[in-house]
Amino acid sequence: MSREKAKGTSFETSVVNYLKTWWPMAERRTLHGVLDKGDIAGTHPGLVWECKNQKKLELSQWLIETEQERINANAEVGVLVVKRRMYGTASDQYAVVRLEQMVELLRKAGY
Repeated sequence: MSREKAKGTSFETSVVNYLKTWWPMAERRTLHGVLDKGDIAGTHPGLVWECKNQKKLELSQWLIETEQERINANAEVGVLVVKRRMYGTASDQYAVVRLEQMVELLRKAGY
């Protein structure tokens, strides 16, 4: 396994372990090529999780990728989880969603 692949796998695993607090069935997905449905499954069926652990931030491109994976999975919301440099705890990482999806989440939560 390449060093970059190992970094990604380690990051995804830490995010999965954190998500298991609320969704015990959370797990890393296997790769699906062009029909990828995100990196993490087993949470809510309406959620798609895409994880990125890269030095250079490419939020625009990653959000496009996350949106395509959301469509592939027929999910409501795509969440992009981005590694925050110098912060090793999963709970300290960035979670990025499109504003439209954030508004929908807040509305459903009663805000």
